[in-house]
Order: sequence, then structure tokens, then C-alpha cells
Amino acid sequence: MSEASTGSAEKDTTRTRALVGSDRVLAVLTELAQHPDGVGLEELARRVDSPKPTVHRALASLRRAGFAAQNRRGHYVLGDELIRLAFSNHDARPDHLRVVPILEQLAARHGETAHFAVLEGRSVVYRSKVDPVGGAVKLTSVVGGRNPAHSTGVGKLLLSYLLPDDDAVAAWVSTGGELEKRTARTKTTVDDLCAELTVIRQCGYSSEEEENELGISSLALPVFFASSALPSGAISVSALIYRTPLAQLVDDLPAIRAIVNRDIQEAAG
Repeated sequence: MSEASTGSAEKDTTRTRALVGSDRVLAVLTELAQHPDGVGLEELARRVDSPKPTVHRALASLRRAGFAAQNRRGHYVLGDELIRLAFSNHDARPDHLRVVPILEQLAARHGETAHFAVLEGRSVVYRSKVDPVGGAVKLTSVVGGRNPAHSTGVGKLLLSYLLPDDDAVAAWVSTGGELEKRTARTKTTVDDLCAELTVIRQCGYSSEEEENELGISSLALPVFFASSALPSGAISVSALIYRTPLAQLVDDLPAIRAIVNRDIQEAAG
């Protein structure tokens, strides 16, 4: 797993309340995404905590739209039409197209994985990813994967812009409840997060070392496409610590920053 692993906390939350109507259809669709090899009706009904007849009706609606299908074993999978729409939408996003050359350069320079992520609520969502060409071990992150903002390099960087002072940080924490402690190194108190974001605002970059997952560190920088005040997202180099220590990434910060800034300016001009 990695900084960009696909979190399931939000999916689990939907199961704690009764699902009706469109909520049930969306829950079924979300659960199907967790089973690329397919899932049977009985198992699917159990996982979304709904009666089999109602889940079957939801599946019928999804199949009519091409968003669900049955494989040769009769198990349900995501439909080709949904996958086509998702990839078409993703590929057409200008931010996705603009950052790929930057990610490719960073991945090649460090032999590690580079990501582009945006902030959605209290999570970061990974919109683009480039793996290094070489290396037997690669991160298992995926485009569309989510992680808590407070435990990731990209997330903390984007929070430093969203939350301009300690009062804003305290309010953000209080409205969302207890911060998840992903590892023993995750910062989960208001005071720790305030101190961290203050440093990020001062130095203009963010880093984390085993705060989201053991053995992984990252260094993140903002990217500005639409505004010079608020970043459109953040780019990170996420590395296996045994292969590329965080200190090595920090030492290379001037070169990383130069790559990001130069390519963004070229894309804009």
C-alpha cells in the first residue's frame, strides 16, 4: 500500500444507516467497484446490508444503464459503459493532461512514484500517477484512491492553504471528529496539526515520513493552474524509505521545484 491507497472509510460509513432509493443504487455501485472479479447477489446483499430482492432491483437499473454487467460465472461486475465514461471524463480533464509530463520527469529522476492529488472534503483524491520505469517494488496506489488529508504530504500541503490560521485548523478538526491515527507517527491533535501547517506555510512545501503508512515517505509541492492564491492541487514524490530516504528528497527540493514550476509555466504559455 502507499500514500495513495484506496481508503474505504467513507464506504463503510454508508452501511451504518438504512439505504433507500438512489442511496441503495449508489451503495451497490460502490461495492461492485471493490470486486473486479465479480460478486454474487447474496454476497453483495450482505455487504450493503439490504434484502436480496431490493439489491437485485438496483442491479437491474444499473444494468439497463450499462453501469453493471454479469460475467461468465454469473457474478456482477462494473459495466463497460461506466468504465468508458469514467476514463473519458478523466482523460479530458486539463489538469490531468498538464501534470503528466511533470510526474514523468519526477518519477524518472528519483526512481519513485509521482502523484497529482486534489482535496475533497477531509480526504485527498489522487487524479494522476506515474510509476518509475525500473524497480522491482512499486507502490500500489491507484488513480481515484483516497487518503486522509491530515496524514499525507499532499493533504497537509493543501490544508495549509485551505486553513490559513490556527483558529481555522481547530474549527476544521472539531467539525470532523477525531483524526484517524494511521500509524504511530500520524499527527492527530489540533496543536500538532497547527504547528505542522505553520511550518508548511513558511517553507512552501510539505513532507511526511511514515505518517500515512509504514515504510513510505513523500514530499509535496503546490501547483497553480487557475489561481495564484489557491493551488489547483499538489504534486508529490512518494518513495519507499529504504530506497529513497526523505532527506534525499528534501536535498533535491530545488530541482523538484524547478521541474514543477517550469513545466507549469510552459503548459500555461
